[in-house]
Amino acid sequence: MTGFDLAELLAARGGERYDLHARHLNHQLPRMLHTIGFDKVYERGEGAYFWDTDGQDYLDMLAGFGVMGLGRHHPVVRKALHDVLDAGLADLTRFDCQPLPGLLAEKLLSYAPHLDRVFFGNSGTEAVETALKFARFATGRPRVLYCTHAFHGLTTGSLSVNGEDGFRDGFAPLLPDTAVEMGDLDALEREVRRGDVAALIVEPIQGKGVLPAPPGYLRAAQELLHRHKGLLIADEVQTGLGRTGDFFAYQHEDGVEPDLVCVAKALSGGYVPVSATLGKDWIFKKVYSSMDRVLVHSASFGSNAQAMAAGLAVLGVMEDEEIVANARHTGDLLRTRLAALTDKYELLHDVRGRGLMIGIEFGRPSSLGLRSRWTMLQAARKGLFAQMVVVPLLQRHHILTQVSGDHLEVIKLIPPLTIGEREVDRFVEAFTAVMDDAHGGGGLMWDFGRTLVKQAVANR
Repeated sequence: MTGFDLAELLAARGGERYDLHARHLNHQLPRMLHTIGFDKVYERGEGAYFWDTDGQDYLDMLAGFGVMGLGRHHPVVRKALHDVLDAGLADLTRFDCQPLPGLLAEKLLSYAPHLDRVFFGNSGTEAVETALKFARFATGRPRVLYCTHAFHGLTTGSLSVNGEDGFRDGFAPLLPDTAVEMGDLDALEREVRRGDVAALIVEPIQGKGVLPAPPGYLRAAQELLHRHKGLLIADEVQTGLGRTGDFFAYQHEDGVEPDLVCVAKALSGGYVPVSATLGKDWIFKKVYSSMDRVLVHSASFGSNAQAMAAGLAVLGVMEDEEIVANARHTGDLLRTRLAALTDKYELLHDVRGRGLMIGIEFGRPSSLGLRSRWTMLQAARKGLFAQMVVVPLLQRHHILTQVSGDHLEVIKLIPPLTIGEREVDRFVEAFTAVMDDAHGGGGLMWDFGRTLVKQAVANR
């Protein structure tokens, strides 16, 4: 019997968390958290809430970048994981066919009946890598198109279809892929006419900036791609599993049937890393064309029992608790109440999104006093005002949010899909208080803004 005791270890060393990260992991993370005052010590989480060491509760409007679709520690998912561990299955033998992967694939495909097969991996970027490989092999073509401002992951293949230079810089050479503006069908047609395009990969709603595809774009792009023997890949890593008020975000547009769909994040239940690439039968049969190619694309931990059990439990909860309908209803309520504030606050320019994926965009005010402060922030670094809003939401109102991307004046709300009117009330009241402070022209919020300006200038 080993002497390892997890509770004892955490009790003895848990207080060193920020020092340990600074010494042994990404040293810039604790530095950033200390700078903006996000260096909290959270002791536990449940549903849409955290609690710190003082017992103070915090509302989570970030959901682990969308991983915690059902919130933290959903009892059904917890039980499924206890059950699968207690079952002592002969998992990952590599030379048998366990039932759980087949059952999860069957269930996932029921939500996308035009698709036929599934490959299970471990992360969103791995789901994208799978789709890129399958599209290239199935079409025999080298080039994948992607949209400007897109985010599809950070491994080398997915980085090749990442629309932001800040992520790409210094990692060249990448794959020979090409960016097109989302919504620009003429640009898409110019590229596919060259005859070397395997696919277009697209987020139905871009996570950076929370930008939905223009109405009709996905269907028109699909028709254009198919006419030129290319494929449509829908990246639903963040938008899938009910986030936007439909099971998949592409389903908001009639007639859209992607050839490959990437899923991850919420499928995990917040516990076990898992991803899925759903695709058409003919694509899988081209990739796995003979017994010699049976392992031509595989993942060491793909289809492991814990991940499959978590995925099945998540889908079961989504049906039993009508999670998709709740995301649609609660998202509409939150978005409507926030949009009503645009007439009241000149710094608030737009509220957009679908379901519980909402973008709050700030912009240049009209009044002279606020405009001078806005200009000061913009001169130092674009995106500082949004950060000024995020910080008091956490510090004063105990609500965790995020800026939706570097150099953007947009806050993205992606809370657990289980939230309701109580959480909507709490967020809107807190956001209103922060906006009142910002439009007051002084106080702690603008003092913090000056601190951010100094930090931004020092980092140049």
